[in-house]
Amino acid sequence: MFGFSKKQELDLNLIRKQFPAIHAGRILTNNAASTQMTYSILKLLNKLAPGYDNVHRGQSTASRNMTEKFEESYDKIAKFIGAKSKEEVILYRNATEAINSVMYSLLTEFNDGDNIVTTFMEHNSNYVPWYALCREILPKFGKKVEFRICNFDKETGELDLDHLREIVDNKTKIVCVTGASNFLGTRNPIDKIRKIAYSSGYKQPDGEKRSYLLIDACQMVPHCFIDVKKLDIDFLAWSFHKMLAPFGIGGLYGRKEILERIKPFLYGGDMIAEGQVSPEHVGFNKLPWKFTAGTPNILGAVLSAAAIGNLLDLVLNPGFDRYIEKDFSRSDVKKAMDSIEEYEKKLCERALYQLMKLEDEGKIKLFGPKSSAIKTPLFSFVSKKMSPFQIAEKLNEHGIESRAGCHCATLAHHYCGLNPPASCRLSFYFYNTEEEVDKAISVLRKILE
Repeated sequence: MFGFSKKQELDLNLIRKQFPAIHAGRILTNNAASTQMTYSILKLLNKLAPGYDNVHRGQSTASRNMTEKFEESYDKIAKFIGAKSKEEVILYRNATEAINSVMYSLLTEFNDGDNIVTTFMEHNSNYVPWYALCREILPKFGKKVEFRICNFDKETGELDLDHLREIVDNKTKIVCVTGASNFLGTRNPIDKIRKIAYSSGYKQPDGEKRSYLLIDACQMVPHCFIDVKKLDIDFLAWSFHKMLAPFGIGGLYGRKEILERIKPFLYGGDMIAEGQVSPEHVGFNKLPWKFTAGTPNILGAVLSAAAIGNLLDLVLNPGFDRYIEKDFSRSDVKKAMDSIEEYEKKLCERALYQLMKLEDEGKIKLFGPKSSAIKTPLFSFVSKKMSPFQIAEKLNEHGIESRAGCHCATLAHHYCGLNPPASCRLSFYFYNTEEEVDKAISVLRKILE
């Protein structure tokens, strides 16, 4: 019988054998930026190549087969996040484009005097589009929309919910918040944020009186069980290259009622209803194809859905490809993702213990929460002894692949008083071992000493 209970530990030995990068001896501690593909995904790509063809536009057997695989990938992705159906799943090039799509689709709905609320801990992808809308785009149309930014506690890394309550009001069209910070590692309380957004009283075009809520879930979806119906949010964006898939696909969940009403982000190609183009009228395709203009990244979509199955297999059936091309259940998803979350908490606690000792000794300044209960296995820090870039280069010399820079969380670095806006970051995933955590921090200690 495949599968195991939540309390059973992952079979790290079997899991790690599936990754070419690990087989090559790499110590992967930059997983918040990108994760690695397995042999199974590479094998599937080769298998798909002979039958590769365009979708929705051909009568050949190859086109029909590829269309079936392509649409099945949407079904699997929808099931993975708990969406009602594939009608609520849109695929873009990345999470950045997904968030931009929401911004452009809502553009015509803003009224003069409205405001948008986001936070100081956002990735640039969930800050800059909204900044541009308020400061550069809408002013060209004579609309004044205020841009409001919520504070976070610089010591604990937690979002200031009291401040959020102050700045969300009956003129707040949308609240845009990260589910987990890619700089601080903070896991934000979405239920509390939702209550604030939904009690705003803003009158939407469909008559609802609440602010919309968009969650940047790039650091959430790969690490824990997601149920968008239970989260009860309007939009959720994430990237597949942070969960074992190749680059080039980002996901957007949107509440069906909203997607049916709003305008598309891109026009032309497959988003047009069959035959409905004339000088007087252009008809849009049904969901989700209404939001998929042009030829899509077909193999990227199929491989991203396969990566979900691969993720489940690595946890529940290590060494077997049971779900990579076949269907799975929501109970499979919960079992696997709960196991990943539980294991990563152990990695988080182990790393926190050692990094906090370095901080107590004055060797580093560690950012974000000091509790694994509200933190992802991601750790950003600076040192007075050398720059983040020097630390990352020294770590690399010892085979530790970290990352230095602003991590596209420029605003948060400035907010924390960092000049230049940069830190060094170690980030772990479920294929990392406790020994790798120990080695990375041991090497860091030697470098700083």
